[in-house]
Order: sequence, then structure tokens, then C-alpha cells
Amino acid sequence: MQIQRESMEFDVVIVGGGPAGLSAAIRLRQLAIADGRDDFSVCVIEKGSEFGAHTLSGAVMETRALDELIPDWQQKNAPLTVAATEDRVYMLTGATKSVKLPSSIIPSSMHNEGNYIVSLGNVVRWLAEQAESLEVMMFPGFAASDILYHEDGSVRGVVTGDMGLNAKGEPKPSFEAGYELVAKYTIFAEGCRGHLGKRLISRFHLDKGKDPQHYGIGLKELWEIDADKHETGVIMHGSGWPLSETGTTGGWFLYFAENNQVSFGLVVDLSYHNPHVSPFDELQRLKLHPVIRPILEGGKRLSYGARALTKGGLNSLPKLSFAGGVLIGDDAGFLNPAKIKGTHTAMKSGMLAAESIFNAIKAGRSGDEVHEYQTAFENSWLFDDAYQARNFSPAQHRMGAWLGGAFSFVEQNLLNGKMPLTINDTTPDFSTLDKASHAYKPDYPRADGKLTFDKLSSVFISNTNHAEDQPCHLRLTDPTVPIASNLPLYAEPAQRYCPAGVYEVVQKEGEEPQFVINSQNCVHCKTCDIKDPAQNITWVAPEGGGGPNYPNM
Repeated sequence: MQIQRESMEFDVVIVGGGPAGLSAAIRLRQLAIADGRDDFSVCVIEKGSEFGAHTLSGAVMETRALDELIPDWQQKNAPLTVAATEDRVYMLTGATKSVKLPSSIIPSSMHNEGNYIVSLGNVVRWLAEQAESLEVMMFPGFAASDILYHEDGSVRGVVTGDMGLNAKGEPKPSFEAGYELVAKYTIFAEGCRGHLGKRLISRFHLDKGKDPQHYGIGLKELWEIDADKHETGVIMHGSGWPLSETGTTGGWFLYFAENNQVSFGLVVDLSYHNPHVSPFDELQRLKLHPVIRPILEGGKRLSYGARALTKGGLNSLPKLSFAGGVLIGDDAGFLNPAKIKGTHTAMKSGMLAAESIFNAIKAGRSGDEVHEYQTAFENSWLFDDAYQARNFSPAQHRMGAWLGGAFSFVEQNLLNGKMPLTINDTTPDFSTLDKASHAYKPDYPRADGKLTFDKLSSVFISNTNHAEDQPCHLRLTDPTVPIASNLPLYAEPAQRYCPAGVYEVVQKEGEEPQFVINSQNCVHCKTCDIKDPAQNITWVAPEGGGGPNYPNM
């Protein structure tokens, strides 16, 4: 149908209101105000119902970028109040056994002196307040659905999603057309596997000559535990069991935050081979281990969430700029896998992009490629941070937890991240699955509703909500693939890799099996878009404001 859209023009449009996008917005307005350009217009659109609603991370935060962006953040009551006090790292060698690593052999990248345990969602809410105070135009609840191009192929801006369409894509009485947001330059800060960033990388061949991007799925639960068990500031990390049973790599975390709360979670590398692996059920099983169980038992689970994260590092980082725009944060893949941190890197990438774009606009430019951003990155501490960690994920994937860990110790502790070789990992995550008939099938315990839980009760406490009767935002290129191909080959792994019960194979007696998509359950983790072995599922933004509403995550 033909839709008449209103158009709004800005100097810069930023797609995504996470740490990267908000840091870019703040830096742009800081530069504009310092230069006397009070009319310099910056717009941030965020698909979540509020800034921070979709933000999920462990999180331990390094403040290096924040110190540069807002030096007086403590006076401005930033929600960084729990300083790290101790690092504890464990190898779980079985269902009841573990080895606590001496601090002397913990890779230096995992030491957290000077860092803070935070709710990243609350940090994002605070950053949004700082941006608003600088007169950034803030639009939560608006999802960017498409990219606008000039006739010469350069990016012109984005279109926000239409509101009030029914499941068939037809307008309901409540229909509101999306807006065209046009800018001199557009910054894409959608987070991991951004659905527009993915298209830009393909269109402009930004990943040419790079390793494929690699991903993990991070699952997190927020718990309130007994006060006598709580150790404010303690940071626990570990790997091994239960993932080791299926030859899967990844690791867990448990952070003692404020108010007797702990953040507990598991990251599973999406390069895993066994199609019977269920990351959600691995998280539940992990809680039964004697290192974890005594801490959580008797406590109350407050919230749950999941999201994918980029972990390919420098070897997988695409070219950052293209005509009319740039990629920042996890839309590019700046997370440092050795430090298990991406907030400071996302923020710094946004700041570097902002400085490069501001100078381009100040020079009278518009819509061209801001090569200066790439150069600024390569001359910054952000590049050094990424370079030192470039081998961490490839070593884990290719050598396993023990040998990969030993390699990382040598590289990080003895060679200061300057190993005279680069390990490449060129196998994309979606292509790694073994045939289901040849794979070990884990025995996952039934949820007890006290310590372990099922997917649907977990989705409920993520406050996930989508408007009823809207187009499905999980698109199948070929609807026959799940049953005709994925089911016989891989026992249709979407049923298990999805942490929210979105995908089911339903078979009634005497009938053929059906592939069912419960899109209302989707927590926007993007795992299906990444791990589907046929690359048949495409995640697109649903109606703005839909998805999870994470409190204190």
C-alpha cells in the first residue's frame, strides 16, 4: 500500500539507545555546545518502551570511557556504587567437583580492580537523562524498520515502523504511519546482530577480508538472596561443567551487587556442535552445582532475560564506515571477549564516531563516508584493547576451555596481549551443528519452581509484551525448511536454542508435524537469526515498544 509519511530532518540520527548510541549523542551535543552550535540537532530512536528496557548485561563495568565522556559522573549520581572487591574463578570439573584457580594464574584481563558491578539498564537510563539534559531529541518506543538511501546509494536516514498493522500487514483503525528520519549522517547502534546493521554490512561489503562474526547467547537471572550469604563486590566467573558434557564452550558469572541482589548467568558460545544443547536448560542445570546452589538456594528470583552478544573480536570487526553512516557498539562488534566486557568499548566507539562526524559536518560535509572514524579507532586505546584480546575467542573455540585457557594465560599475563601470531576462526556459527542422530542427548532436570524454572515462567518475569494482532517479526525465507530439513537433520534446534519458547514442533495424532512460532514470547535475543543452520530465520523489529521490559537488569 502507498503510505504518505511525514519527514523530519536532523544533523545526526542515531538508531539505538544503548551505551554506544547515547554516548555518541552526548558527545555530539557536547561538541556542538562548545562550538556555539546550539541548533545542532541530534535524534536518538530506541525500540524499547523506555531507554534501558531492552538492556541486558552481567554487568561489570570498566569506567575508562565514562571518565572521558562525563568526568564528574560520581557527582551526577551515576548508578555505579558497588566497587569490585575480589575475583574468584572456578573450573567446574563435574556435577559436584570444582577447582578454584589461584589468583596468580587468572588471566590479567579478568582482574577487576577499579571496576564496578552495575545494572547496565540503570546505567543506560542515567545516560538517557544526561543526553536529554543536553537537548538530544529522544524517541523511545520507535523502532527503525528500514533504511533510506539517496539516488547515489548513500544512506539518507531511516524509516520508523508503522504502528497498528494486523497480522496480515493491513492497517487497523489505530494505524499510524512511521516517520522518515533524515540526517546528514546516520549512526547505527542497534546492539548485537542489528537487523539494519546486518543489511548494511552485506550491502557495503563491510566484512570483506574479515573472519565471520562469532556470537554467544547470554542468559541472566537476577536474584535476591539471604543477607548472610551476600558478599557485596565479589565477582565470580567459571567454566567447564555442564557445558563440557556436550563439548560446548562458554562460561558463567555470579556478581554480588547491592541490596542483597546477585546477577547470575551463563554465556554459551553459539559455535556449539550438539543440536540437542539447550542454553536455557544448561543455565538451570548449572544452578545445581555445589559452587552455585548454596548461594541461590532459599533466595527469590526477581527477573530473567537473554540476548546474543558479539565475541569475534578484532578479527571479525567489519569496516566501520560507509557513505552516509557508521556502525558503533555491538552493531559492529566491539565487545572485548577476554575482559568479558563491552560497555566501555561500546561507549568509546560512539564517542569516536561522534567526534569524526561532528568535524565532518562542521567542514560542510554531508552523506559522504567518514573515513576519519576508522582512523580514529585505529589510533585509540580502543584498538589496543581489541588487539590484545584478538585471539581469546578463537583460542577457546579451536582449543577448548583448558588449552584455550592456558593459551590465554600465556598471551595475557606473560606477553601482555602481544602474541606474535593471530588465530583465525573462519567457520560461521550457524554451520557447526552435528547431525542429531549422532549427538549425545543431555538429561535436563525438571524445573522445581524454586531453584530451577521453565521457559514460560521465565519469560513472564521478563515482562515481555507485544501488541496483539501484529505482523510476525520472525520471518521464514522458506516455510518448509523447519520440518522438511531441520527436523530430520538436527531435530529442529530452534526448539532448544531459543531461550523463550518461541519455536515449537507440534504434531497431533495422525497429522504431519507443524512448526509453530510464538512470536509474542520473543525477548529479542536474535539467537534464531544467528544459529539457524539453514539461515532461514530473519529477525526484524516488531512494533515499537514491544519486547521485554527489564527492571534493574
